Amino acid sequence: QEHAYPADELMPLTCRGRVRGQEPSRGDVDDALGKFSLTLIDTLDTLVVLNKTKEFEEAVKKVIKDVNLDNDIVVSVFETNIRVLGGLLGGHSVAIMLKEKGEYMQWYNGELLQMAKELGYKLLPAFNTTSGLPYPRVNLKFGVRHPEARTGTETDTCTACAGTLILEFAALSRFTGTSIFEEYARKALDFIWEKRQRSSNLVGVTINIHTGDWVRKDSGVGAGIDSYYEYLLKAYVLLGDDSFLERFNTHYDAIMRYISQPPLLLDVHIHKPMLNARTWMDSLLAFFPGLQVLKGDIRPAIETHEMLYQVIKKHNFLPEAFTTDFRVHWAQHPLRPEFAESTYFLYKATGDPYYLEVGKTLIENLNKYARVPCGFAAMKDVRTGSHEDRMDSFFLAEMFKYLYLLFADKEDMIFDIEDYIFTTEAHLLPLWLSTTNQTISKKNTTTEYTELDDSNFDWTCPNTQILFPNDPMFAQSIREPLKNVVDKSCPRGISRAEESLGSGPKPPLRARDFMASNPEHLEILKKMGVSLIHLKDGRVQLVQHAVQAASSLDAEDGLRFMQEMIELSSQQQKEQQLPPRAVQIVSHPFFGRVVLTAGPAQFGMDLSKHKAGTRGFVATIKPYNGCSEITNPEAVKEKIALMQRGQCMFAEKARNIQKAGAIGGIVIDDNEGSSSDTAPLFQMAGDGKNTDDITIPMLFLFNKEGNIILDAIREYEAVEVLLSDKAKDRATIFKGKMIPNYIIDSNLEMESTDQKSSENNSHKQSSEEAASASQHVGAVSEGPEEGESSDVSDPESLSPADADSDSISISNQDSSIPGTDEASAPEPACTQGDHQPQEQKTETESNSKVNWDNKVQPMESILADWNEDIEAFEMMEKDEL
Repeated sequence: QEHAYPADELMPLTCRGRVRGQEPSRGDVDDALGKFSLTLIDTLDTLVVLNKTKEFEEAVKKVIKDVNLDNDIVVSVFETNIRVLGGLLGGHSVAIMLKEKGEYMQWYNGELLQMAKELGYKLLPAFNTTSGLPYPRVNLKFGVRHPEARTGTETDTCTACAGTLILEFAALSRFTGTSIFEEYARKALDFIWEKRQRSSNLVGVTINIHTGDWVRKDSGVGAGIDSYYEYLLKAYVLLGDDSFLERFNTHYDAIMRYISQPPLLLDVHIHKPMLNARTWMDSLLAFFPGLQVLKGDIRPAIETHEMLYQVIKKHNFLPEAFTTDFRVHWAQHPLRPEFAESTYFLYKATGDPYYLEVGKTLIENLNKYARVPCGFAAMKDVRTGSHEDRMDSFFLAEMFKYLYLLFADKEDMIFDIEDYIFTTEAHLLPLWLSTTNQTISKKNTTTEYTELDDSNFDWTCPNTQILFPNDPMFAQSIREPLKNVVDKSCPRGISRAEESLGSGPKPPLRARDFMASNPEHLEILKKMGVSLIHLKDGRVQLVQHAVQAASSLDAEDGLRFMQEMIELSSQQQKEQQLPPRAVQIVSHPFFGRVVLTAGPAQFGMDLSKHKAGTRGFVATIKPYNGCSEITNPEAVKEKIALMQRGQCMFAEKARNIQKAGAIGGIVIDDNEGSSSDTAPLFQMAGDGKNTDDITIPMLFLFNKEGNIILDAIREYEAVEVLLSDKAKDRATIFKGKMIPNYIIDSNLEMESTDQKSSENNSHKQSSEEAASASQHVGAVSEGPEEGESSDVSDPESLSPADADSDSISISNQDSSIPGTDEASAPEPACTQGDHQPQEQKTETESNSKVNWDNKVQPMESILADWNEDIEAFEMMEKDEL
């Protein structure tokens, strides 16, 4: 009220309101903002729970007076439903309750309900699909299909987005007597139910709103699905429709069969539910223990809650995502309330004062680490304690509500909280709605439950007052084995083969530690049923066959290792993706015409920031693998070192040649025949340590490209190259340098040939030659999509980098110049691209040598003669190799 109103949210660090369009876009997060005083509406019923009735009355008057729901703005259907429509309905629910009590809100005449109905009609255009699933976004003023709506082109929505509508929409229908809202929400739920995977009874994360096909086929109880399950059970509680409970029980049986791995809840594939889809969990699943309490399944609720609490004690807050060994995966924490919600429900179910201590910890951490002068700030990184200028509306709508209710006695409340059900945004809907305006006929479309455990079909909610009448220590007995579950790493049972050897349990091999050259690692992989395949292009492919593992536990470790390797490779590609680089041979007889596509390094000099690049003569090091101290430093000093891939990490090679005085390094692939023509480009990763000490540039060449340099050394001895971010034209290469006479005279020869050949349509001929040469050198092919490949390239930790499909790996720039019949000098490295008689080349070479020392021309004249050549380089620069 003081710093942000009427804005949607408070920015607690800068003490101002967040108004959409006036602050930098945060992407989908901003879809919750609709210029409708979001936080005020979302917090209405919280004020009554906190016994702030006067403040509530004033807030309702402000909402009625100031809030406009007819804004030309695109909002999330899901967020607007649970926060704004739910907030208006929750506010209406407690307003009529206070009015009945006779002290407050005597003037109230259903104004909030009228606003809710108006908003409901504004959301209905989103349901204009053949499936009945709503579009994910809607324009409050123009709907979906209107030309000015700026939405309606989406094809996918999350399961929770389409399946978390029934409570608010049904309540709106029951309050107003207008059945259309409940009908639309039921149709969406029915469609999701019909599209469930029938063999596993699980649903995916994302679904196509037109076809009903699953777009993301992983399934869990966290982000993207969470509140779909919640609303099935709560819809039964609020509406009394048995079909909702039957559907929930069917899903719940599948969750406990496949996803629940106490105390963990891990995503699986809906078609292969025995296969984990990822090795980390997101914080939104913290609501699930609370839902299990409502279901009456207390033991797993206690186990998962205790695991989450241990994570919180380690990091002060629950990270947005964390791995199965409880390391931080995503470090943010936007003050989410789900864990506090589950804590409240567990305390209600057990009466165990332990959960009051948990709540006390939450409050102390909020005050100590998140409280700022103007409010509470989200955590940008739970590891560092840094803040983000953000306080979402759900913090006041849910967190305050659940923490207050956790500690409140019955006499502290001005109404009976048991008469209401909480929506997913903790808004209060009265249970008497189940018998009001029942305009929807109940259709039990749920079938085939014969294989499910009968205990899943309790037709009443558990009575928490008699749940543990004789064993108040029940919850503690479940928590006790989990008290150290997050201490450093998840404890493993001593049941592995190592125990028989007396060595005790050993931690499994982690993907980040794996080296393909380590015999011990290879032995561990074999034990886990993982085999190594060396591909021709230099990559290493990992394949797991669980049946080949030494034991079922080893097979599990193997699966986890493969998942980690895929995620590690994907993360490296996303976080450190670099463009390809160029190795340009600038010495005689190439003079910059040969350009080799090179893979970059994630360490050392960044060539994109050093436009001049690094230029020098090349030298082969000893030992050739560069994995130990260089024994020929005098040959390497002030030169660019050539070395072979293998035996050690790239960073180790770089440090060794840098110590020997090299100004740069080129690593040549040791896999015979590998080429950037056929293989995806690679970038060289570091060794997991700080690589700031490496200051020289490092590039990677496949075997075919590397052999071009090695062949040139054998024939010409002194070979000079330029390492750069992209190929340079010769004007840049020779800027400030004396131009060799043999370049000049050979250029004159070429000029003379141009004049003669112009009468014979030489341009057509040279164009054909250029096409032929281009076909020979080929283009760098794009690598496979990261998600479709399980290839890795250790021991040097090569990670894929995107390659421009139009770039050229071995470039003979003169092949596109008219009149190359009498080229200025032989080009052994690229002669296959020149379709000229060898005798003619030899004669030209002889003539060129005679005139090497005759003349020197100014640069301007040379540039004029080389105009087409320079244009070719400019085109290559445009394409960025």
